[in-house]
Amino acid sequence: MKDKFEKLSNVGKNAKEFVEKSKGTLVKTVDQNNDGKFDIKDVSVIAGNVKDIVQKNAQTIKETVDTKVSEMELKVLQPVFLETFNSQDFFVPKFIKISGRDKRYAENDSCKKSIGYLSNPKGIRLLNIFRDSVEASELSFYPDYGGEFYYMDPSDSKKYIVLEEYFNYLKQVRINELQMVAQDLGAKHFRVTYMEENRSFLGKKATKGVDLHKVINTELNQSSIEKKYVTAEIAAEMEFLGHAPKMPKLQYMKYDPSINGLIEMRMKEYPLVHQKFMLKLSNTSGLKESEALRIDATLKSMKVGSNMTILKEAQNESKRYLEYEIDF
Repeated sequence: MKDKFEKLSNVGKNAKEFVEKSKGTLVKTVDQNNDGKFDIKDVSVIAGNVKDIVQKNAQTIKETVDTKVSEMELKVLQPVFLETFNSQDFFVPKFIKISGRDKRYAENDSCKKSIGYLSNPKGIRLLNIFRDSVEASELSFYPDYGGEFYYMDPSDSKKYIVLEEYFNYLKQVRINELQMVAQDLGAKHFRVTYMEENRSFLGKKATKGVDLHKVINTELNQSSIEKKYVTAEIAAEMEFLGHAPKMPKLQYMKYDPSINGLIEMRMKEYPLVHQKFMLKLSNTSGLKESEALRIDATLKSMKVGSNMTILKEAQNESKRYLEYEIDF
């Protein structure tokens, strides 16, 4: 019994010491002003610390939310900044719109330094450049940047032509280039004639009592397409004294097989005296009918009023030719 009593006494003593130590540890833990006791002042300090933690967490949450909102805005607005525009990884679209700085970009802190933005109306990639940032882009625009819609020059990715003048402009610069080719090759005479193609079907006429559908289905394969060219104008003609040829520097006709063949024969001093061939304008225009269709759809979706359709112009371009005649 004595042993049991001593063991119980030791347990009680140990428990008391544990409580005293725990009490001291607790006091040290909650004693915020280091005065050796836990009182109302310590409660105030703890409350202040909790407030600071809550405020810091709230600030962190706000910053995180602001960052997410900003990222979402950038994805929606798709601003283009000068450093992005000038990077090698940025692909400048062929189709450009020039307009005033939109309110969404002027008043948004994330977009204030942008020079424009990207959009994708009707499946065509469009670069919208703010008029106050055109010079910073270092792109050139013909005749100036006072217009609205422009398309890339097929021979110069830094140059854009106002949409209304696109095909007329390219017609003239290609005529000028053909003149330069004649001069460099030492021609004595050259003429460029602008022509348009008029197509008509030649086939047998359907007779009375014959199934018209059957006639069409059988005769179309036998019919031929007659091509007639209407001379619109002599676009350029000149005579020279003639001289030894030098290699022309081509820009718009760089990949035309007829022009390259002419240059090759002349530079190799073949006995070339006279050459005449037709150059189809749509082969070097750079704006195909499929692209013109998307542009028209885009302009319509933007409710842009215009008397011309780009598709119609592209279709007409496929019927236009330059007849090139040169004498040495």
